[in-house]
Amino acid sequence: MEKIFTRIANSVARATGRPVTFIGCGLLVVVWALTGPVFHYSDTWQLIINTGTTIVTFLMVFLIQNTQNRDSAAVQAKLDELLRVSTGENSFIGIEHLSETEVNEFRSRCERAAREHDRLTSSALAPAAE
Repeated sequence: MEKIFTRIANSVARATGRPVTFIGCGLLVVVWALTGPVFHYSDTWQLIINTGTTIVTFLMVFLIQNTQNRDSAAVQAKLDELLRVSTGENSFIGIEHLSETEVNEFRSRCERAAREHDRLTSSALAPAAE
């Protein structure tokens, strides 16, 4: 079931992200608007576009979230592998599972280390006083 949903979500995400899909939806709205006088701008005429857009929006939220979750997990796995095989700290692997407070502590630690590195690098590169 998960593989089928993933395949459908990927297909829908690819299709909805194309310019031709946007143009098609735009044309659909134009046709709907042009039929207003024919239907005397009735409640049913308005209900058609309102219901259609609500249903599409509702379903797209879940498809977009699913795609975003998978993309994020894939990027995270790639970053974890780069950390694992590099001279970076392995302690950073998996920090996406920590609380926001714990992630902010890691961020602060990185910022302090970067400032210290910059300070040491700039003082080492500064010309000696004559």
